[in-house]
Amino acid sequence: MSREAEVRYHADQEVAKGFPEVLEEARRAERALRDVQAAGGTAAELRTAGIAFDLAITDALRAAEAGQRAVFGVKAYDDRIRRRKAKATPRGAMWTSEVDRLRTLREVNRLTGIARVPRPVRLAARAG
Repeated sequence: MSREAEVRYHADQEVAKGFPEVLEEARRAERALRDVQAAGGTAAELRTAGIAFDLAITDALRAAEAGQRAVFGVKAYDDRIRRRKAKATPRGAMWTSEVDRLRTLREVNRLTGIARVPRPVRLAARAG
């Protein structure tokens, strides 16, 4: 086990501790997005809410990935076979499925939840 792996392991443990809070923040952002959608908000409001949800879900995904790596253990940072074996444990499988779920949710939001707002057209001054 390398010193770098140990440092990364401890850093991931600290990030993973905040997972419930960032996940709750993502849920609040998703609720806000769904409320704007249900209220028939403008494209600008939908875009703002969609981007806020994307940022929140990205933070939750990073925390889940850190939790996944921390559950795999220090030795898994340097050994891909240990990572693969750790995914088969109940806790490893739980974190892996959570990471996959959050990635899917983020991608769905990026494809359908962030409203496209047309850019304003600038008219060139005519020489006349």
